[in-house]
Amino acid sequence: MTLSRRGFFKATGAALAATMAYEVTAASPALAVEASGDWKLVNTEEYTNICCYCAGGCGSLCSVRDGELVNLEGDPDHPINEGGLCPKGAAMLQLRNVVDPATGAVSKNADRVTKPLVRRPGAADWEPISWHDAIKEIARKVKETRDATFVEVEDGLTVNRCEGIASLGGSQQNSEEEYLILKMMRSLGLVAIDNQARV
Repeated sequence: MTLSRRGFFKATGAALAATMAYEVTAASPALAVEASGDWKLVNTEEYTNICCYCAGGCGSLCSVRDGELVNLEGDPDHPINEGGLCPKGAAMLQLRNVVDPATGAVSKNADRVTKPLVRRPGAADWEPISWHDAIKEIARKVKETRDATFVEVEDGLTVNRCEGIASLGGSQQNSEEEYLILKMMRSLGLVAIDNQARV
């Protein structure tokens, strides 16, 4: 069978039209059809909010039913994020009702870590330690790493840098906190310094 170029385009167009007609008329899981009548946002009130995690100021939509936050998603009408949320912003839903105002006890998120934990070398489980012990261990390990990797002179030049530690600043600190963190890291000799809130 010989097929001309024109015949090929006609056959391709006919096949495409037949496929589209089938997809439009047939029930397809690709179509956005509500599976059941129980929509999760039925009887909810919607409020706009700003993400609490960084200086980006992304907008979010909070759906509330009976005083309880039931859904959180990006605001498609917000000029900054246009409906998208980063992983941290999408996890804001976990912040709801962490502490019960009446009793002060953790009510909803029972897996939330509220004290320092350490997993010793070779151990499979995390063990709780005090804040004092955690700070002492962190300081000891920073000192050991800095002493082991500190470069004072390179090629006859004084460089005074620590190549074994890096610092990644958070996005919730304000400018003053970031300034102090940067001063501390520079005093240790760190050169690998970055920040999550570069905006």
